[in-house]
Amino acid sequence: MPSPTDRRYTKEHEWVRVEDNVGVVGVTDYAQDQLGDIVYLDLPSSGTQVKQLDKLGEIESVKAVSDLYSPVSGEVVEVNQEVIDKPELVNQSPYQEGWLVRVRLADPAEVDKLLSAEQYDQLIADSEDSGG
Repeated sequence: MPSPTDRRYTKEHEWVRVEDNVGVVGVTDYAQDQLGDIVYLDLPSSGTQVKQLDKLGEIESVKAVSDLYSPVSGEVVEVNQEVIDKPELVNQSPYQEGWLVRVRLADPAEVDKLLSAEQYDQLIADSEDSGG
């Protein structure tokens, strides 16, 4: 499944879609597929300051616990309570209902440093070609 082109991506498999200087953040379809059934999310509360590519929280699946990284710097303005209550939404709808947090951007130019959908899809293809 090609990645949606209306957002930018990190090499750690998070995405951000910017709406009016607020970045909606989630994990990619590839990430949720690799993790397997997601059972728990540890996300920052509203008001938390996050930095680009620093740890944002944790995502726990039946296979492993993985760190989540923020694609952008800024202030968390909303946490998706639905994914806290039903973490499986990340598996079912990683690009829609399964978003994690909304972050008011401290520096909108940071988004330009992230991967485009095409670059991200190439990263996945290269990693699968090398067996990783």
